[in-house]
Amino acid sequence: MTTYDEETLKKFRLSGKILRETREEMRLFVREGMPIIKVCEKTESLIREKGGKPAFPCNVSINDVAAHYTSPPGDTRRIPEKAVVKVDLGVHIDGYVTDTAFTACFNPNHKRMTEVAELALKTAVANVHDGMAVGKIGGIIENAIKNRGFKPISNLTGHSVGRFLIHAGTSIPNVSQLSLTKVRTGEIYAIEPFVTLPDAEGRVEDGSEKTIFRFVKTKSLKSSYSKKLSKYIEANFKTLPFAERWLRGGVPKEKYGDAFRELLKSKSIMAYAVFIEASGKPVAQAEHTVLITDDGCEVLT
Repeated sequence: MTTYDEETLKKFRLSGKILRETREEMRLFVREGMPIIKVCEKTESLIREKGGKPAFPCNVSINDVAAHYTSPPGDTRRIPEKAVVKVDLGVHIDGYVTDTAFTACFNPNHKRMTEVAELALKTAVANVHDGMAVGKIGGIIENAIKNRGFKPISNLTGHSVGRFLIHAGTSIPNVSQLSLTKVRTGEIYAIEPFVTLPDAEGRVEDGSEKTIFRFVKTKSLKSSYSKKLSKYIEANFKTLPFAERWLRGGVPKEKYGDAFRELLKSKSIMAYAVFIEASGKPVAQAEHTVLITDDGCEVLT
């Protein structure tokens, strides 16, 4: 795994500061009935106003949708009444990524589940240290959730982060696992418990919607507009995820649809499916990015 010099750590810390401020402002902003696109665009504009860049499109995942929903262009959906709303946001400074999430819960029946996600995160952060196996971190998270009467999502994980990389290779499970992989001083990880109800399946499946994308590689393309759009995506986002909302300046509006479809068909870009809890139960999430230290960790977000 990668460790970082002090100049690079300054960029991670600035990224985390911007993200922390944005998260806390968005906690106060999100409301029932609000257009989802308003949440996405407000989050992303705050990040830019504070001097950062979005590391990925703001995710607003509601109820049984656990992750990976962002508003497509012209989205008309609104946050429903009594919703469990997960807001996942990221910042990069010169490519150095931090990642955080919170749950806005408007359903009194699920307030405790939301609190347990935060408690599980707090417990993991309080216990992680240099040399700890990632499977043990997962066990700490799992116990914190199950001991309070809820269930972790077993196939969603935290992850190492890197330069222009949201998932940099190492996963931090949310359940106990046998693993030889250990976290080390100087490495940076996003820890993110996902919590659901005790009678849920406790795992996610791919949904049919795909609203987040990522550049994969330059391919041979037929259309000059596809080539132009591919170059625009690579230049602006590199290997970080993006939303179609961010692409309207890439090519003329009337050429955009065909160009984007060719990029998908050629696998120049990939699409992320939304993740849905397999039994349709609501999910809560909490997340911090941390820098591992000899005797613990520094919370960057």
